[in-house]
Amino acid sequence: MSLQICIMTPDQIFFNEPADEIILPTNTGQMGVLANHAPLISALDIGVMLIRTQNNWQSLALMGGFALIQQNQVTILVNEAESAKSISKDEAELAFNEAKLKFEKAEGQKQKVEANFAFKRARARYQLVKEK
Repeated sequence: MSLQICIMTPDQIFFNEPADEIILPTNTGQMGVLANHAPLISALDIGVMLIRTQNNWQSLALMGGFALIQQNQVTILVNEAESAKSISKDEAELAFNEAKLKFEKAEGQKQKVEANFAFKRARARYQLVKEK
């Protein structure tokens, strides 16, 4: 038995395929999901989602959202999703280093929150492509 994974962004169905296992980036850490998982709704953090089909792993960057797990169906609603093939490794590395520097130099609550968001997004994109 497998899971049916559907990832939706505001403008499209980004991914809709079966999988044997997934690992989600939740607000409290990584969460693995296998077939027959208990029903659950979870907030998702910005990070990399892993999808296993047989012995192959696929990675996707998710930019925050929610996951609903119910009866071997996983519905994921996110602000944005990206696959490694749509990201340039050099650009992702440059953006990651710039975001890291801005995060370290951020002062004040508003700047820190904005810098943290940009850093998490850049880190997720870079993690996706650094082993390309």
